[in-house]
Amino acid sequence: MMISDDKLCLWKETKTIGIIGLGDMGLLYARKFSEAGWKVVCCDQEKYFQELSLKYAAEKFEIVLNGHFVSRSSDFIIYSVEAENIDKIVSLYGPSTKVNAIVGGQTSCKNPEIKAFEKHLPSDVDIITVHSLHGPRVNTEGQPLVIIDHRSKQKDSFEFVDTLMSCLKSKHVYLSYEEHDKITADTQAVTHAAFLSMGLTWAKLKVYPWTMGISKWNGGLENVKINISMRIFSNKWHVYAGLAITNPAAHQQVLQYATSVTEIFTLMLDNKKEELRERLYKAKQFVFGDHTGLLLLDSSLLDKYSLNKENGSTDAEGKPLRNSHLSLLAIVDSWYQLGINPYDHMICSTPLFRIFLGVTEYLFLNDNLLEETIDSAVNDLEFRRDDLEFVISARSWSSIISFSNFELYKTTFEGAQKFFEPSLPEANRIGNEMIKTILSHSK
Repeated sequence: MMISDDKLCLWKETKTIGIIGLGDMGLLYARKFSEAGWKVVCCDQEKYFQELSLKYAAEKFEIVLNGHFVSRSSDFIIYSVEAENIDKIVSLYGPSTKVNAIVGGQTSCKNPEIKAFEKHLPSDVDIITVHSLHGPRVNTEGQPLVIIDHRSKQKDSFEFVDTLMSCLKSKHVYLSYEEHDKITADTQAVTHAAFLSMGLTWAKLKVYPWTMGISKWNGGLENVKINISMRIFSNKWHVYAGLAITNPAAHQQVLQYATSVTEIFTLMLDNKKEELRERLYKAKQFVFGDHTGLLLLDSSLLDKYSLNKENGSTDAEGKPLRNSHLSLLAIVDSWYQLGINPYDHMICSTPLFRIFLGVTEYLFLNDNLLEETIDSAVNDLEFRRDDLEFVISARSWSSIISFSNFELYKTTFEGAQKFFEPSLPEANRIGNEMIKTILSHSK
């Protein structure tokens, strides 16, 4: 959407952008908007006012005491708060919203956000909400950015928000909030469940999977699994809890993932190799049957991004130990069982989802590797203990999410996070490099 330079200059001179919540994503938006020449005012909890005023004194945005000061002075207000708190915080500051302002949010599940806006905002306020489909440490350029025009009565509201967001240089995707929530469940819920289960498994086993002497996780696929899992555990728990717990569509998908993990593991234990192969090849045909062209990933990209500084465990012939790849087999099986084609939502996908889809492609579209994995799942015992713990982890996350237990989610997440804490800075550095390279390649 193109506007004249005169109109853009007038907006920058007369409009104020407000951000309530200065977490990682709120801070990213505050910096991007203010550096692009917009007037930006921000707040977090009142108790942090002095601390944040000093911390960001050199920034181009202004820190104010609380959301009342943001709401009464801003023409576009973005609530950048945890999904579980959105209703409470909008009820506090919504009534102070400036007349004829626009309000949006950044939560990853829009249903509770929209309900809070409709319940607590004055009727003259327009509701245009957004969601950047990436984390705070990913370059915004070229990433999907969903813009949802839920309620706009004023002529220029949508054009204004669309223009403001253009400074992120993201790819704008226009959806309803219902479409957004279905797509984010399809592309994120199971992806997060898989990586959360990996991390929880390693923490429960007290295993750093990249460590010499303990490691059985070597090679490109293993590098991705380790790096993405560590990347998730280097973030804040509420980022993932909000999507999983507040989005009803996500509940069904996380439950199916846990079910797929359990049923595949049962086939492994029962030595039902042909039944396992038949099930996986049906899933392969459903998900990848129409696949043409290059894979999203290749081994030359993946092999160099390892936390392992030494060679890990090998078999008698000096090759890395074969892995059952239970986590990857189950993701494709769960897509099949749910009738989800992951390629349908690529325009709205997160970097993690595109990488995880690339990893499953790499496994399922390499016939030799898939056959080796099926054989290993049934006949090799080196990963059997790890797979058992993985089943328990996947079912644990499913139970936590189905009971909508934020506190248990936080306790479980932060317990595993604490175990990996010493390695998270290095994991983040390598993970950032890996994601940047893989996304560049996947274009």
